[in-house]
Amino acid sequence: MNDRRKRRRRLGFERRILLYAAGAVVPALTTVTVLVWTADLSGVTRWSIVFAVLLLTAFALYLLHANLVFPLRTLSNLIASIREEDYSFRARIADANDAMGEVMTEVNALITMLREQRLDALEATALVRAVIQEIDSAIFTFDGEHRLLFVNRAGERLLGRPAETLTGRTAADFGLEECLAGDDLVTLEKSFPGGSGRWGVGLSTFREKGLKHQLLVITDLSRALRQEERQAWQRLLRVLGHELNNSLAPIRSIASSLATILSRDPLPDDAREDLRSGVSVISSRSEALTRFMEAYSKLARLPQPTMKDIEIASLVRRVIRLEQRLEVKLDDGPEVVIHADPDQLEQALINLVRNAVDAASQTGGGVSAGWSARNGMVDIVIRDEGPGISGSKNLFVPFYTTKPGGTGIGLALSRQIVEAHGGTLTLENRADRTGCEARVRIPA
Repeated sequence: MNDRRKRRRRLGFERRILLYAAGAVVPALTTVTVLVWTADLSGVTRWSIVFAVLLLTAFALYLLHANLVFPLRTLSNLIASIREEDYSFRARIADANDAMGEVMTEVNALITMLREQRLDALEATALVRAVIQEIDSAIFTFDGEHRLLFVNRAGERLLGRPAETLTGRTAADFGLEECLAGDDLVTLEKSFPGGSGRWGVGLSTFREKGLKHQLLVITDLSRALRQEERQAWQRLLRVLGHELNNSLAPIRSIASSLATILSRDPLPDDAREDLRSGVSVISSRSEALTRFMEAYSKLARLPQPTMKDIEIASLVRRVIRLEQRLEVKLDDGPEVVIHADPDQLEQALINLVRNAVDAASQTGGGVSAGWSARNGMVDIVIRDEGPGISGSKNLFVPFYTTKPGGTGIGLALSRQIVEAHGGTLTLENRADRTGCEARVRIPA
C-alpha cells in the first residue's frame, strides 16, 4: 500500500489529468471497437476505423492537455514575476466568460494594483530620503553589531567624512559608542570633527527583516540655545533700558534745571523751594532705581530650594491669612504632603495672591484659593474676578509691569521658584466668568 501511494504521489498533475481523461474514454473506445468488430465489415475496414478512432482520441487528449497546461504555466510565470517584483507581465488569456479567464483577469488586476503600490512606496521612500538628507539633525542607523548602515548629509558633516567611507564601520570608530549605550534621550557635551558643544541625542530601535536595528539622531543644541539666549538678553535689555531711562531722564533734567538756578546771581526768591522740590524728585527716582536693582539681584540670585515635607493645606491657609486687603475664599482640598522649600513656595504663592487681589480690586470682585491632587501631581489654583489678561506675551518677562510702582519680577520670580521644584506655572483667563486663573502644578 505504501509503495502504491508513493507512486501515486510521484505522478505529476499533467499525467494524472491524462490518465483520468484516458480512463474516461476507455469505455467508449471499447464499445466502438466491439461494434466495429462484430459488424459485417472487411478486416481492412475494421482496422482502419479502429485506428482512426484511436487517432482522434489521442488528438483530443493532446488538445485537452494543451488547453489545460498552457494557462497553468502562464499563471505560474505570472506568480513568479510577482514574487520577483516584476510587474511588467500580463496574461493574454483573460476572457471573463469562463473560470480560467476569471482567474487570469484577477491576476492581471492584482499585478496592476501591486505595481501602483510599489510606485507609491518608491515615491514615498524617495521623499523620506530627500527629507532625511536635508534635515539639520545628524541621522545614523546601525545594525545589531553597531555597524553603520545609513547616514545623512548632516551626519557626514558632523563626522567630517563622506558616507562612502563611513558605511560598514562600527560606531566605536566614530566615537558614537557611548551614544548607542545611553538612554533614549540625553544631552551630551562632546566634540566631533564637524563641531563641538551641547548635543541632543535621541536613540530608538526598529526592526528590518526581523533583525533589530538602532536609529540615532544627534541635534546641535548650542545654536538654538545661543539664539534663545540672545533673544532673552534683547528682551531683558529693552526692559532694563526702559526702566533706567524712566529714572535717569528726570534726574538729568532736574539736575540741569537746578544747575541753571544755582548759576544765577543773585538767587531767585523761590530758589529754595525749587531746590527742595528738585532734590526730592532726584531722591525719589534714586530710591526707585535702587529698588529696581534690588529686585534684579533678588531674581538673579535665587538660591537652590531646601526641600522639606510640608502640608499643602497649612501652606495655602498661611498665605491667604497674610493678605489683609481682601478676604480670600478658601476651597479646601485633600490632605497632601509635598517635598518642597516652604519659604520659596510661600513667596511664589504670596506673589500670585497679591496679583489676584490687585486685579479683583479693579472690578470689586473676589479671590479664591484651593488645591487638588491627581496622578501624582498637586494643583494649587488661585482665581480672581478681575478684568482678566489682555495679553500673555510679556507676562513672565522680567521687569515688565503694567501696575504703577510695580517691579515686574513677581510672576518671573514665582515661575522660577515653581520650575526649581520641577513644576509649572500657568496663567489664563477663566472660562466660567471674567477673571484670571493662576495654576501651580508640582509633583506630590
